[in-house]
Amino acid sequence: MAKQKIQAVILCAGKSTRTYPLTLTRPKALLPIANKPIIKHFLDNLEGLVDEVIIVANYLKEMIIKEVGTNYKGMKIIFVEQKETQGTADALIVAENVIKDKFLLMYGDDLYSQADFKNLLNHEYALLGKKVANPELFGIIQVKNKKAIEIIEKPKAFVGDLANVGVFILDKSIFKYKNKIKKSSRNELELTDMLSLMMKEKDFTVVEAEQWIPITYAWSLLEANEILLNKITKSDIKGEIEKNTTVKGNLILGKNSIVKNGAYLEGTVIIGENCTIGPNCYIRGPTTIGNNCKIGNAVEVKASILFNGAHIGHLSYVGDSVIGEKVNFGAGTITANLRHDNLPVHSFLNDQKINTGKRKFGTIIGDNAHIAINTSIYPGRKIWPNVNTIPCEIIKEDKMEQEKSVGEK
Repeated sequence: MAKQKIQAVILCAGKSTRTYPLTLTRPKALLPIANKPIIKHFLDNLEGLVDEVIIVANYLKEMIIKEVGTNYKGMKIIFVEQKETQGTADALIVAENVIKDKFLLMYGDDLYSQADFKNLLNHEYALLGKKVANPELFGIIQVKNKKAIEIIEKPKAFVGDLANVGVFILDKSIFKYKNKIKKSSRNELELTDMLSLMMKEKDFTVVEAEQWIPITYAWSLLEANEILLNKITKSDIKGEIEKNTTVKGNLILGKNSIVKNGAYLEGTVIIGENCTIGPNCYIRGPTTIGNNCKIGNAVEVKASILFNGAHIGHLSYVGDSVIGEKVNFGAGTITANLRHDNLPVHSFLNDQKINTGKRKFGTIIGDNAHIAINTSIYPGRKIWPNVNTIPCEIIKEDKMEQEKSVGEK
C-alpha cells in the first residue's frame, strides 16, 4: 500500500510586534534558537512525515524564501503570499488552491515536537492541547465525550484550562466554513471560528502536547534556548580549543572558531562558525553564540543568545539577554539583569508595562546597534536596531533612537 501523501501548512505571515525590536529587521520565523531559525526547527521536525510544506508568508517574506529555498531535506517548499494580513483564517484560505487533501496545519510562532506531529497524523481530525495555568491568555478547547466541540478565545470567566496550542490535522473540508465566519473583535478572520464550526459536524480528537514552547515575546527566546540546550547530551568540537581553557559541560563549537587561552566555559554552550572567544573570558550556559562573533578579554556572557556577527568588547557583562545581529558592545558595557528588590523584571511593550515573570532578565538589542564604552543598561530595557549609545550612557528606558552629538545639536 503506497504511503499517503501529506502536506504541511505553516502560517507565518504576521508582523510580530511583541518580539520587537528583533522583528523590526526580520520575520519572526527567522528568529534563531539554538543557532537555528524557528522555521528550520519546524522543517526538521516535519522531515519524513510530509512530502510538501506550504509556507504562508507576508512580512519580509523574501528573507524566508532565501533562507529556506524551494526544497528542504527532500520536502518540496511552496510559498503562498497572504497579501492582506486579515487573520489566521484568511492565512489558511489563501493557501486553499495548493492544498490537495489531508494536511498538518500549524501556527509558525512556537516550537513543537516531531512526536506530537506523528501523534496527530494517526487521527482523521485532531488538534494539540496543553493545560495552562493562565487560561485567560489562550484559546481554550471545550471537550465533551473526549472530543473537542469548540475553542473559546481568551475567556474572561473560567471555562477550562486546556489551551489550543496551534497544531491541527485537517482536510479540505475545512474550507466549506470559510464564508460562514465574520471578523472578530480584533477585526480579523479567526481560524478558531472555522474550526469551532467544523467541530460541530466532525469528531475532533484532542492530543496532549508533549512539547510546546511558546515564543510570545522577545525574551521567550531565552526560555526556548534553555529547553533546547538542555537536550544536548554530548559535545561536538569542530573548531580549536587552546591550552589552559576549561570546558565544564557540553560544548558545540563550529568550524574555524577558536576558544582562546584562559577561557572558562560552564554548562551547555553553542558557538557557531568563525568565532573568536577570549582570551580570559567566562561563558555560562545555557548560552548560544552565532556565527562570526567575537567575545573579548575578561568578558562574561551568561544564559544569553548572541545573533550572528555580534561583538562583545573587553570588560563587558552580558546576562540573560538577547543581542541582535552585528551588535557591537564597547568595552565596559554592563547589562543589569536583577532588580534590587528581587521582584520579577518588567519590560515595556506598546506603552504597556509587561511582567516578564523572569527574576533575571537583562536586555534585548536590535540588529546593528552600537553600544558605546561603559554603557549601563537597566533590567528589561530594549534598544532598537541601528541605534548608538554615547559613552557612559545609562539606559533607563527603551531606546528607540540615538541622541544627537553635541556637534549636531
